[in-house]
Amino acid sequence: MITRRDVMELGAGAALTLSAGGVLHAQPGSARSVGYAVVGLGKLSLGQILPALKATKNAHLAALVSGKPEKARKVAAQYGLPESAIYTYENFDSIAKNPAIQVVYVVLPNAMHADFTIRAFKAGKHVLCEKPMAVSLEECERMIAAGKAAKRQLMIAYRCQYEPVNVTAMQMMRKGAVGTPRLVNAVMGKQTDLSDPSDVWRLDRTMSGGGALADMGIYGINATRYLLAEEPVDVRGWARTDKSDPRFRTVDDMVAWQMRFPSGAIGEGSSCFSQPGTMAWQVVGSERRMVADPACFYGGNGIRILGGKNDPQPQIAEIDQFGNEMNWFADVIHGRAPNVSPGEEGLQDMRIMHAIMQSLAQGGQTVAIESSYRRAYDPATAVGIRTAV
Repeated sequence: MITRRDVMELGAGAALTLSAGGVLHAQPGSARSVGYAVVGLGKLSLGQILPALKATKNAHLAALVSGKPEKARKVAAQYGLPESAIYTYENFDSIAKNPAIQVVYVVLPNAMHADFTIRAFKAGKHVLCEKPMAVSLEECERMIAAGKAAKRQLMIAYRCQYEPVNVTAMQMMRKGAVGTPRLVNAVMGKQTDLSDPSDVWRLDRTMSGGGALADMGIYGINATRYLLAEEPVDVRGWARTDKSDPRFRTVDDMVAWQMRFPSGAIGEGSSCFSQPGTMAWQVVGSERRMVADPACFYGGNGIRILGGKNDPQPQIAEIDQFGNEMNWFADVIHGRAPNVSPGEEGLQDMRIMHAIMQSLAQGGQTVAIESSYRRAYDPATAVGIRTAV
């Protein structure tokens, strides 16, 4: 049974310890700071990743890679990068000659992840790749194999596995905060707009690999797995799409699913591209509910415990999620932290999403998840949340 003391220790905003030992912080520009080449200058890079790199202690911006040279020059000037640190998609492989780059952060449409990840490994660099990992299981497997062949680290950018609210929720779940978990419900979605370039590729099956399921649904699938700390044995899914809507010519709009876990817990979720912005989950247990709404936004997330009498509510300090994630990977490279979300973690979510899509094609029939995957590290015990990035 979780106690008031447990909640206060987990949620007060104090640093959570890393099981492998303390985490050191390098100063920007020092020998311990890792240079990142950011590939793709879309909304996420410009709004979140580049500003985070400017403030992080273990990592710094070393290069930009873009298909739009003029845009890249403007961004480079904004961040004080010389023109020699700008690369195009065509000359990307020449990063092999730049020792200032240790990590390539792939922030491109999903269909481009495998190509640039494998090219980065061939150039001798480590890779942080946005999720979903790729658009096929075969691509995921090639990415993992390329990293091993190059003896370089591959980390998938599951920022919520390094974010205080979700890490605290995992820790509380392991301590029995809700009793026996019965049901996890995850709702993820947003309103898409074909006039927004960042939505155009998401609404193209070739580029996204699965529309709302791949883009937003992966948050719910991954959260269900890390909250329960187990892997599903089977899944079934359904879709509802208005094909007269020009947004959904090649992808489904709303996809819903149910996953069955060995413990008997059920995971259910939905992902939709025609609803108000929502990233929420709840766990229903035998004694209480744990609710996070929002759960996976860039800020403003929080947890509530419901169903008990005078339950203490965790108060969790926010951090820069992207900065913490990139700092974490820098520590992985330096051998100071475990790789909590390696390529195998991305591959597991891809297996589940492909099984959901198979179920959709079969009218909602149950599809088995054929996998012996088990996490090498549980984020609940492996991740230390730093009070300052």
